[in-house]
Amino acid sequence: MQHGNQNPGTEARRGGRLVAESLLAQGIDLGFTVPGESFLATLDGLRDVADRFRLITTRIEIGATQMAESVGKLTGRPAAAFVTRGPGACHAAIGVHVAAQDSTPMLLFIGQIPRAETDRDSFQEIDYRRMFGGIAKFVTQIDDAARVPELIAHAVDVATSGRPGPAVIALSEEMQMESAAVPDLKLARTTRPFPDPDAVAEIAVRLARAERPLVILGGSCWGRESLDRLGAWLRAAELPVTVGFRRQSVYAGAHENYAGDLGVGADPALVKATKEADLILAIGSRLGEATTQGYTLFDAAGATPIIQVLPDGAELGRVHRLALGAEAHLSTFADPLAALPAPAPRCRD
Repeated sequence: MQHGNQNPGTEARRGGRLVAESLLAQGIDLGFTVPGESFLATLDGLRDVADRFRLITTRIEIGATQMAESVGKLTGRPAAAFVTRGPGACHAAIGVHVAAQDSTPMLLFIGQIPRAETDRDSFQEIDYRRMFGGIAKFVTQIDDAARVPELIAHAVDVATSGRPGPAVIALSEEMQMESAAVPDLKLARTTRPFPDPDAVAEIAVRLARAERPLVILGGSCWGRESLDRLGAWLRAAELPVTVGFRRQSVYAGAHENYAGDLGVGADPALVKATKEADLILAIGSRLGEATTQGYTLFDAAGATPIIQVLPDGAELGRVHRLALGAEAHLSTFADPLAALPAPAPRCRD
């Protein structure tokens, strides 16, 4: 199927090549895969741009999605995973669930059956919108090669905005081989949400008044420089810092003010100290089931004052009523907080 040229000078390209070059246009140059026959045309497209896109073959699909998830967690930008339909997608679903729970940007591409066989219970047929609808942040299927740049750009935007998460894109078999003359879409530049200056000032006041404050760090996509500045400020104030479930990388355990890991098997003394805190500053932590020890650390009504900072306002106070919620990208929050004078250091036992 040939579409009209929407951009003077744009040459017709097959859908598989459009997938590869649309990823490059969005700044994504790393992918992981278990090769499969349902996306051979996309593999051909990735081979054509092998000088710009690195594709790593893994032994099982969960390895591909877990590797892509790890890259997103460490860099804040999504990597791509490519798997075949049916069993391949099922194996890959584990990594998608991890990305969803850990707020990690990631892209999963799945080779799909031919469009003409839809709803005939074709070999390995699955409706991926239904399959991934409850765990992925965005799910789509591309049936028209002309829409490849649009839908991949949108998937990247959704995966990286607000609370980051995984996007799943099914690629119908015919689409990958059809040609369309459409332009690549540039990476959209969007500003990060900055915290309300009044909220930052209130946090400083509340920390100064608190006798037993505790900081819980979490979240993905931190900027290393911002995290370092925030850490220096927390140490200058001698504020006890703990980390949420699977967030050991955001704060070094060798620091004197490190209080421990509020995850599975947390130290009973740390659990007791958390329950006795008179102020919780949760920066990036969603205060989920593992971090709150099965939602037993705090009551939902907010008896313990909690200040929570997250990039997505819809997640603020999802379980616990907050004393203050601040919607901000973690790095943009860390900088103004670290610029404040540190509270007076607490006396040590």
